[in-house]
Amino acid sequence: MKKVFETIKKVFLGLLLAAYFVFVIAMTLMLLNFNQYGVTQFGKKSLIIIRDRVSNENYKIGDLLVVESMKLDEIKEGQEVFVYRVEHSGSVTIDVGNVDKTYSDENAISFENGATYSMDFVVGQNTKTYNDIGKYLAIIESKWGFLFIVLVPCFLIFVYQIYNLIVEIKYNKNDELEG
Repeated sequence: MKKVFETIKKVFLGLLLAAYFVFVIAMTLMLLNFNQYGVTQFGKKSLIIIRDRVSNENYKIGDLLVVESMKLDEIKEGQEVFVYRVEHSGSVTIDVGNVDKTYSDENAISFENGATYSMDFVVGQNTKTYNDIGKYLAIIESKWGFLFIVLVPCFLIFVYQIYNLIVEIKYNKNDELEG
C-alpha cells in the first residue's frame, strides 16, 4: 500500500513539474518575442495589455488584447486602430482611436481627434479581448514577477535535484559495499 501512495505521489509531482515547465517555457517565449516597444509579438499578432486608461470605453485596465497588424491599404476610415505612442521620456504607451484619414504619400494615418501616426507606430486592429487576464500577464512579464515566479523556483528545483543526486551517490555506495 505504501508503494502505491509513493507511486501516486511521484506521478502527481511529475505532472505538476511538467505543467510548471510548460508554463516557464511559454512565459520565456513571450518575453523573448518582445518587439522594440516592449510588447509580445508573434508574427502579425501582438499581445497588448491595457495598463493605463485608454480613450475607448470598450477596454478597461487589465484587459489582454490580441491585435493583428495591418497594412495602410487595409485600414478604412472610422476603423478602430491601436498605435504605439512614444513619449518624450522614451516610454511607450498604447493609444486607440478611430481612423479619420489615411495618407498613402506619407505612409501615415490620422485619428478623428487629430493625432497623426506613421505606419511604423500602428499596431493594428483588435481581434480578441480577454478581460482581466492582462493583470496577471503583466505581473509575470515584469522583472520581479519573472524572477520570483520563474527563476527562483527553477533554481530551487535545480538545487533539490543536486541534493538528491548527492544523497543517491552517498547512500547507494554504502548499499553496494554492504551487499
